[in-house]
Amino acid sequence: MKLTEVFILGAFAVGIAATAEASEPSAATPSAVATKVATVGGITEYRLDNGLRFLLVPDRSQQQIAVDITYLVGSRHEGYGETGMAHLLEHLVFKGTPNHPHISQELIERGASYNATTFIDRTSYYETFPAEEDNLAWALGLEADRMVNSYISAKDIESEMTVVRNEWELHENDPVRILKERVLSTAFLWHNYGNAPIGARADIENVPIERLQAFYRKYYQPDNAVLVVAGRFDPERAVELVAEKFGPIPHPDRSAANRLYETYTVEPTQDGERTVTLRRVGDVQLVAVVYHVPSGSHAHFAAVQVLGNLLGAQPAGRLYKNVVETGLAAETFTATDAFKEPGVLLAGAKVRREGDLSNAAEALLATLQGFADKPPTAEEVDRAKRELAAEFEHEFSDPGAIGGALGHWAAVGNWRLMFVHRDRAAEVTPDDVLDVAKAYLKASNRTVGYFHPADETPPRAEIPASPDVAALVSRYTGGESVAEGEAFEPTPANIESRTTRLTLAGGVKVALLPKENRGDAVSVSFSFRHGAAITSGSP
Repeated sequence: MKLTEVFILGAFAVGIAATAEASEPSAATPSAVATKVATVGGITEYRLDNGLRFLLVPDRSQQQIAVDITYLVGSRHEGYGETGMAHLLEHLVFKGTPNHPHISQELIERGASYNATTFIDRTSYYETFPAEEDNLAWALGLEADRMVNSYISAKDIESEMTVVRNEWELHENDPVRILKERVLSTAFLWHNYGNAPIGARADIENVPIERLQAFYRKYYQPDNAVLVVAGRFDPERAVELVAEKFGPIPHPDRSAANRLYETYTVEPTQDGERTVTLRRVGDVQLVAVVYHVPSGSHAHFAAVQVLGNLLGAQPAGRLYKNVVETGLAAETFTATDAFKEPGVLLAGAKVRREGDLSNAAEALLATLQGFADKPPTAEEVDRAKRELAAEFEHEFSDPGAIGGALGHWAAVGNWRLMFVHRDRAAEVTPDDVLDVAKAYLKASNRTVGYFHPADETPPRAEIPASPDVAALVSRYTGGESVAEGEAFEPTPANIESRTTRLTLAGGVKVALLPKENRGDAVSVSFSFRHGAAITSGSP
């Protein structure tokens, strides 16, 4: 039997070394129980019996405490008519609870830096305070309270809509963001990764409050959250505080409509290059391309990320050298984020308005497709690996950054994937990078987008909204009534009794059957017999 460390609200049991696998508490207690699950890299995971997972990242060299809570819900989980709902909830959770009616003001009064982010796989909230136990207790109490007691009211949507709509408009008017959005929505025909977290304006403005409240109640629960405490604090006291603040929240009923399903939509293998062309107001030309790549937990993803760095680093990256230094573009960009499910490698270039977009796009695509003729060198791969390792060390030493990173990897599948990915990246070879380049940077696997700027909005085909159909038909009476026709039993006797038969000159036989039809319609049918009879013995 593996030993575990168990903390009980009000008192805690003697601790034993961490284990790699979760274990159940040895005995049921009337108090909240925190069970140690695993320790990696000085980070320890615990679990409460209501399903909450929490990670402690103690660092006595810091002067701050960071509290980060990640809910495993993002735009990937939104249904029809719900786009932007996860992001809208992010705003509303700051609008208060009965115990914390003015959250932002309370955070400011405690000298906290704070924010929240919505991504495709998760929604995260964080606050960083001076390292005092009172601040930690207060922050944990705040997060436990707004997990289940946030107002999420219609009046709050109305008051916050100006801010949300402003964010949407900033997104809509940013050429880079809008081109990325269009390219992704074309690359993903079925999967929700094709929907931007900002959502559709119509959904944001019209979503019924009941749907938003149901979304909140379903996903903002302890069994769907990962809490991180990082910085200078007493770990034993932190465990007690987490159990005290979050322990009273019951494990949710996960039956019926409240059941959490793994998303199961799989994007089909792309069967040919797709293109997107945008003509909008702007002052820069753009080209962007995405390729489908494996998820962040896949063994290939480390090599994909090294590939993305090898391409996108500035000024040493291939795209910068081939597209910017040659004067074809003013800037290049890449992205290789770790997604829960198969995601994308994105690359692009900004071209001055007076430049030649086609030449820049040709050089960009040639660089992306050129690994067969120019394989990655050991020097390129080593440089990319050093930069990724430096990014990891920076995150690991910053209490604010480590919480977000751990929450992100938890949404990818498990926080320990952060270390798995670090180790995989350290082992990537030039051959590994060449293999993933050949496997995924194929023309048939790419979606290319072009942004052409205009001084004013080009002519658009504005489609009017559907009319009020009930009002449209309420007074409609129509014209002359249509003849209803008569009831007629099509028995052989009835048909024969009404049929008049005659033979026209030339031998044409005619049968007439008078009957009242709906709309006074008349039907005519002809039958022509022709050809020669086949006699016995004929070939």
